Amino acid sequence: MADLFDSVQPPRVPLAERMRPQRLDEIAGQRHLVGPGKPLRLAFESGKPHSMILWGPPGVGKTTLARLMAQAFDADFVALSAVFSGVKDIREAVGQAQAAKARGRHTILFVDEVHRFNKAQQDAFLPYVEQGLVTFIGATTENPSFEVNSALLSRAAVYVLEPLDDEAMGGLFERGRATACPDLVFDETARERMIGFADGDARRLMNLIEQVQVAAETADVNPVSPEFVDEALASKLRRFDKGGEAYYDQISALHKSVRGSNPDAALYWLCRMLDGGADALYLGRRLVRMAVEDIGLADPRALEIALNACTTYERLGSPEGELALAQATIFLACAAKSNAVYKAYNAARQHVANDVSRPVPLHLRNAPTRLMKELGYGKTYRYAHDEPEAYAAGETYLPDGMAPPAWYRPTSYGMEARIAAKLEHLRELDAAATPDPGSGVRRKTE
Repeated sequence: MADLFDSVQPPRVPLAERMRPQRLDEIAGQRHLVGPGKPLRLAFESGKPHSMILWGPPGVGKTTLARLMAQAFDADFVALSAVFSGVKDIREAVGQAQAAKARGRHTILFVDEVHRFNKAQQDAFLPYVEQGLVTFIGATTENPSFEVNSALLSRAAVYVLEPLDDEAMGGLFERGRATACPDLVFDETARERMIGFADGDARRLMNLIEQVQVAAETADVNPVSPEFVDEALASKLRRFDKGGEAYYDQISALHKSVRGSNPDAALYWLCRMLDGGADALYLGRRLVRMAVEDIGLADPRALEIALNACTTYERLGSPEGELALAQATIFLACAAKSNAVYKAYNAARQHVANDVSRPVPLHLRNAPTRLMKELGYGKTYRYAHDEPEAYAAGETYLPDGMAPPAWYRPTSYGMEARIAAKLEHLRELDAAATPDPGSGVRRKTE
């Protein structure tokens, strides 16, 4: 039995871990931070560690930089993951730092995905950072301005890491291939396909190389074609955290492209989000919002088309429903634009929120009972359909004493140009009307 256990091979270290840089010069990309004379390079050369937040997408070197900093400063490295850790783990990490200090060593405390810690958990680091017991390094994929407590943020420098570009990813691909499968040949298009699938994430690229290597060995395939890459990789979607900043950045780009009347850009961002696994009906709801906020009455068809696209997707699903969303996106981008309805609504809401509760004028009140009629409810109301042009010229509909606010100001674009002309004509009819003595109601001048 002992021989059986002795023969068990240790688990193979993943390629991504084997490829982790051991020196600052081996870091892929991030020249704006680790190049000569750049902030992190100077921090390493200074010999004086400082607390920092490393903000960037997955697989761009945040953990590696933290580990290299511990090596550069000959410090103990304690790592926590905010996904799996709590206050108890923080206390244990602090205990390790105190023990290290007793031995005359400093500790770098690395917290991965620090944005997932709540306020109380983030606050737990503050006294130890202020005392200098630990140098705090937090890694986050989310904007620290929103996700990291201001107290902690004020004690740490923020460094922004960028997605790895094609040149950096190409270099990593060759290094990873030479390490994992030096005899495996990749067609140039297959190489580009894998780099594209990795989407700027070095860790994911290493994982993809390993997946294709295993598939190629199993199928006895060499060289590797782009078609084989498509078959070998279980998932090719560039997924993102649906509650994260990248998600809302892309939604913002889609909305702004529609608002900017650029159908190609709008279609690109729609497809990016669908490719990334976004909920198609969520995108449909955003299109409805765009139809109202940015087009409005300049082309009322926009709202109808956006709603129909949502209904189509609900009934047909993918891919037919996605085509309907694409049609709506292109229509909205090409439609005449107006935010007059959006502005009028916001102005009216703000007024109502700040104004007193004004009573409804008597002539606008309903009078279903005799008492209400005796009190004058609806007595002087003028039925618009009985008036010339179906318009009661000079009639008032706002509360008594409230000046006309002119919230809705139609533009000269699309159908709103006709609306603007009609409203101008009605204002002329109002100006030509005279008050009816004793009633307070304006009558048209003959």
